Amino acid sequence: MTAGQHTAPAAGVRARWRHWRRARPFTAGLLIALGGAEMLVTLRAPLGVLLHVGPQGLAAYLVPAILVICGVLLITTPQQRVFYAVLSLVLGLVSWLTSNLGGFLVGMLLALVGGALAFAWTPVKQRAAHAETAPAEATPADTTLAGTAAAATAPGPREPVDSSAPTESLDALLTAEPGPPRHTRAERG
Repeated sequence: MTAGQHTAPAAGVRARWRHWRRARPFTAGLLIALGGAEMLVTLRAPLGVLLHVGPQGLAAYLVPAILVICGVLLITTPQQRVFYAVLSLVLGLVSWLTSNLGGFLVGMLLALVGGALAFAWTPVKQRAAHAETAPAEATPADTTLAGTAAAATAPGPREPVDSSAPTESLDALLTAEPGPPRHTRAERG
């Protein structure tokens, strides 16, 4: 085996990883999860900066735990990114009051930056087929074939709408019986 054969599978894995990572707000989810984890770690720190008793004690653990869950869900289900981004931003701000000043500001800032990135992220649109662009040095036969293929896929010209023609609703069209149009049935009797 040569050295080139060993690098091909690694390049394929790297390309698949890169494609998977770019298809979701990966960095935003990672920052949110790290911010929540950092807040959880600072709660267990033996510093005793803030002491929470009662419901605030539960919120001190609940807010960072939900942030970690939001970060993981943001990575796994990017379709719901707006909800997780807004929830992360709100919980990041709430963590200032509940979780040792937001994990001594570090966790709060990570959650806020991750939430802002998640909110701003948009999915990458698939590139259009390269049928529209002819090669740089195409032969006349190639351009004729490309023009024929483009003409076959292009929609035809639209006809103008006749404003005098009666229009029916979609429900009426879907529930109508197959057969002659209504106006011909009415003429029969």
